[in-house]
Amino acid sequence: MDTPGIDNILQQLQAASALASGTKKPSDASEITNVDFSEKLKAAVDQVNNSHLTANKLSAQFVSGESNVDLHEVMISLQKANVSFQSMVQVRNKLVTAYQEIMNMQV
Repeated sequence: MDTPGIDNILQQLQAASALASGTKKPSDASEITNVDFSEKLKAAVDQVNNSHLTANKLSAQFVSGESNVDLHEVMISLQKANVSFQSMVQVRNKLVTAYQEIMNMQV
């Protein structure tokens, strides 16, 4: 499953981490400044939600006996929804860890 929103968020986190650790110069981080993080995060969550809605719709169609829905389509859509959800959970875990590290920093 293509998850450009989640990939962008991970790239931003990696770039911010490199900037914070001093391995990347501030002039190299210009691609971070013009991206709205909240919009990207919302788009990624919406994408995961849409994959779950699609999987549920296909499951309901298969259970009701519609002839145009195959079992393999249903199983693939359910697996895609599961993988996208697990990816989102991992991104959330990384964000929580980053937040906790920032809060534990001594000023």
